[in-house]
Formats: sequence, C-alpha cells, structure tokens
Amino acid sequence: MRIILASQSPRRKELMDLMELNYEVIVSHADETFKDGLTIEEQSKRLGYIKAKAVFDKTEGDRIVIGSDTMVLKDKEVLEKPKNKEDAIRMLNLLKNTDHRVITSLTILIQDGDKYTEYVDYDIAKVYFKDMSEKEILKWIEEGNPYDKAGGYAIQSKFGVFVDKVEGNYFTVVGLPIHKLYDVIKNYI
Repeated sequence: MRIILASQSPRRKELMDLMELNYEVIVSHADETFKDGLTIEEQSKRLGYIKAKAVFDKTEGDRIVIGSDTMVLKDKEVLEKPKNKEDAIRMLNLLKNTDHRVITSLTILIQDGDKYTEYVDYDIAKVYFKDMSEKEILKWIEEGNPYDKAGGYAIQSKFGVFVDKVEGNYFTVVGLPIHKLYDVIKNYI
C-alpha cells in the first residue's frame, strides 16, 4: 500500500521516519485560510482534511494519504508561525511561565481496492512553560529558527529546557499524533 504524507513539515517527516514507514511526501499547497464560523477544533480538522484531500485527488491507486495541521492556542488566540522577530518575541513572552494548548489534526484517506475510508480527528495536549528571560528568548530566536513553527517553538529541540511538563501526547505537540495514526493504518502496513 502506497503511503503519502501530505506535508512539507520536517517534524512530521521525522515522526513518520520514527514509525519506520515506507512513505513519500507530496506537498498539498492547499489554501490554509481559516473559515468563519468554525470552532478551533473544526478549523484544525478542516485544514488537515483539505491538505490530505488535495493530495488524494492528485494521486491514484491503493493509497493512504495523511494530512495534519498543528495550532498553538493561548486562551482564545491562535499562535501561528511568527511573521518576524517581534512576533516571535511577543508569542514567547505570552507563553512563558504559563500553560497553553496544542491541537494537531489528523486526516487519513484510504483507498483500498474499491473501498474508500476517511478518518478525521484531532488530539490536544496541554504544555506548561517555565519562565524565560529576555536573553533566553532572544537566544532561542537567533538559534532556533522559530519562523516555521506554530507558537515559535519546537518542543523536541533545545527549546525543550523551557518545557515544565506536558499533559497529553508528546507527539501531538511535535506535530503528528502518531499513536492515533498507527491505530488506523496498522492493518495496512
């Protein structure tokens, strides 16, 4: 069975490699604009779905297409990828010495012979940060490339020293709930 990851995220690729799957990457180039009137959970599921569906529709044959989207939520604000240094500083100051939620959606579209199956879900983890000095924040921004990461941080990097604890699945925070992914695809691999 052909397995396709509909993402250009290096973190999702690392997690797929961790699962020792034989897969390929096809980037969806889907429009990730938020749709009015949806809850954050619905937004997340929608974005993961449209990424997977765009790739599914461009491919043929028996296949599993995996789409995902990760959002960092502080109170009611969605912290996307920082636009610039000032935005990264603002986000990390907002997150320091407090907790926030990370939601990662998971869409799996499966074509197995004449049977088509859709799995659309999400997972949420709560992340607690320790306090960070301005010097520590600036050092992370200079060395950690926060601009391709929701919330401006990567828990699996050296930034992890600022994480006090995680309630929920660690891999959800990294960017792909592999525990849920495995349960859906294990009978196909």
